[in-house]
Amino acid sequence: MMDLLFTTKVAYASVDSFISNVSKEIINPLILLLFALALAIFLYGVLEFILNAANDEKKTIGKSHMVWGIIGITIMMGVWTILSIVLNTLDIKKGEIDPEEGKVKLSPYTPTYPPFNR
Repeated sequence: MMDLLFTTKVAYASVDSFISNVSKEIINPLILLLFALALAIFLYGVLEFILNAANDEKKTIGKSHMVWGIIGITIMMGVWTILSIVLNTLDIKKGEIDPEEGKVKLSPYTPTYPPFNR
C-alpha cells in the first residue's frame, strides 16, 4: 500500500502520436501564421509606398517591406510546392498517410523492363 503512495503515475504516449499532435496543433497553424504575416508585411509596404509618394526615404522603406513580404510568400509557396512534388512523385494521395496510426499505404510498385514501351 505504501508503494502506491510513492510511485509516480506516468502516461506514456508513442512518439508517432506526439509528432502528429505537434504537427497538427503547432506546426500547421504556425505555417499559416507565417504566411499571413508575410502577406501583411507586403500589404503594409504597398500602403506605405502609396501614402508616402512624396518622401523618397519612406518610399524606399515601403519597397523594402514589399520585397521582404514577397520573399516570405515565395518561401512558403516553395515549401508547399516541394511537398506537393514529393507526394506526387511517390504517388501518395490524401488519406494514404495516417500519422496518428503511424501507417503509410502505398500503391504496389511493379517495374517494367525495358522501361519504355516501343
